[in-house]
Amino acid sequence: MTTLRHIVSTVLTLVLAASPLAAQSISIGLRGTGSIPTGSFAETGSSSTTNAAVIDGAKNGFGYGLDAGIGFGPIGIYLGFDHIKFDCETTTCQSDGKYTLEGATAGVKLSLPSKSIVRPFVKGGVTFHDLEGGYGGSQSNSLSTEKTPGYEIGLGADINLLGIFSFTPQARYVGQQLKAKIPGVKTPAADGTGVNYFSFDLGFSVHTPWK
Repeated sequence: MTTLRHIVSTVLTLVLAASPLAAQSISIGLRGTGSIPTGSFAETGSSSTTNAAVIDGAKNGFGYGLDAGIGFGPIGIYLGFDHIKFDCETTTCQSDGKYTLEGATAGVKLSLPSKSIVRPFVKGGVTFHDLEGGYGGSQSNSLSTEKTPGYEIGLGADINLLGIFSFTPQARYVGQQLKAKIPGVKTPAADGTGVNYFSFDLGFSVHTPWK
């Protein structure tokens, strides 16, 4: 929740700073997220001992997010917050294991020209996520990670409703290397472990009228 408070505080600061500049669009919204892990994050590791730091075995996850942005014509700046829980069904996790990913994203959004109520966009940004979970099968060891920069790329569309609301479907790919911190594990991967996933979001936002 500390991260969420920081996001809201930053958004309000940006909104106040942008007001004298007559920003064409200021928006804030909520979204639901369905995520599919990929790469080593989704694989079942061969080691279940505590002599290596392994983050794997993740299954499809669900969560929520907060987005806010300021648009200047077709170019916008956005901030996002994600909270996603992935199931984990291997010995890497506890018997009822969950991976919980949380963090912020900041980036640039490019809206494509459109005269209809549908405005397509592409976006890209830098992520600052961390991950928590269980490690060691039946043991109660906890797993956490350092907050290491990653990236996201995405595309979607803002569907204008009544001039001041938008329905926003989008797809994103998030790539990041997170360094695990596990009690009792002395040899974690020095360069981190890939915690990569695809996200499919459905969002609803309130914004100033498009110009």
